[in-house]
Amino acid sequence: MRIFGQHDENTIRQAQDVASRAERLALMADGHLGYVMPIGGVAAYREKVSVVGVGFDIACGNAAIRTNLNVGGITRGLTLDEIRRNPHRLAEDRVARGLADEIQSTISFGIGRKNNADDAPTDHPLFLDPAWYAIPNTGGYRDTLKDKARRQLGTVGSGNHYVDVFADEEGTVWVGVHFGSRGLGHTIASDFLSLSQGGGWGQRAKEAEVLLPLDQPVGHDYWQLMNLAGQYAYAGREWVARKVVEILGGTEMELVHNHHNFAWRETHTSPEGETVEYVVVRKGATPAFPGQKGFIGGSMGDDAVIVRGAEPADEETAALQREALFSTVHGAGRVMSRTAAAGKVHRKTGRVISPGKISREMMGDWIARKGVILRGGGLDEAPQAYRRLEKVLQSQGPTIVVEHVLQPLIVVMAGAGEIDPYKD
Repeated sequence: MRIFGQHDENTIRQAQDVASRAERLALMADGHLGYVMPIGGVAAYREKVSVVGVGFDIACGNAAIRTNLNVGGITRGLTLDEIRRNPHRLAEDRVARGLADEIQSTISFGIGRKNNADDAPTDHPLFLDPAWYAIPNTGGYRDTLKDKARRQLGTVGSGNHYVDVFADEEGTVWVGVHFGSRGLGHTIASDFLSLSQGGGWGQRAKEAEVLLPLDQPVGHDYWQLMNLAGQYAYAGREWVARKVVEILGGTEMELVHNHHNFAWRETHTSPEGETVEYVVVRKGATPAFPGQKGFIGGSMGDDAVIVRGAEPADEETAALQREALFSTVHGAGRVMSRTAAAGKVHRKTGRVISPGKISREMMGDWIARKGVILRGGGLDEAPQAYRRLEKVLQSQGPTIVVEHVLQPLIVVMAGAGEIDPYKD
């Protein structure tokens, strides 16, 4: 087991538990406690896949688009240097604020929402994929799920899911998004947890480790539907990111796109030097093979990065990459739970049962210092609830190279108090 960075005892114990069943395991520097398998965990199996390893938000991931715009093109002519010297100038800029409002009103954020845009990708080819027939249609179950998936395609959800507008070192504007397969992925994960524990489709089951052999019908069907959810998540993220580029009045110049809650068939070198085909499950971890690019977000008030897997300069780096199963972090990683950060609030009345460690003033001060234009966002997603991404990346060592540092200008999320059953 290879561990990057520092982690609490509960996270380490959870990783050790997963390692007792996996062929190999690595824990990335943004790791923290998850359902059965820690977020930031990478596990390799032989012809098996872990349902809870992939998680409920199947194919959650990040996509970023580099545009042809510069900062002056989405503001009243501001430069990046001017924003860095006087962050309040961005927060007060009428053009940038208007764009933030338009993103918030055009893109659907929140619980179980549907995409109301005229050009929503409801006729995407993925809806003709034969994998749908692995789902029974008793009582219209398959048709109901497909209909929900059509309506939700291109919706963002809540929690830590977002649409961001960034500027890189040269002042070039990027659009970044983070979300997954919404209700489709959640239903697939829930159903296969139930099926593996003797239940049926549409029934609930406890979050327990389930390793499905891929040569058995239930494992085969899960694999097909997991990949269907992957297509769905890719289509949704790319539609949202491109829609925001359109809102900004820009043109797409480059797309960087990766899942971080998924499983892949990959060939790796075993510790004994043999070439082995593994099923590699990455839960909150990003693939980072040499030359492969990734977009990694920080928090609502922190920089993000575009990285690529390093071309190893020496055997030490190559060995480290192999131990990481060619993976890296997917974000900064939480340092406190959502409840610890925001407190406990009554779902129906909104009454604060117990306060959290972060106040609205604390979050507001942080955002003001950065000059970020924020729409939505709750205390559970405040920057104080996360590690600092720069230090997390340092803990990954020379396995990755940072190509661009992206400064957030506009951050749009679901509103405070939104509870989304489909977030990762």
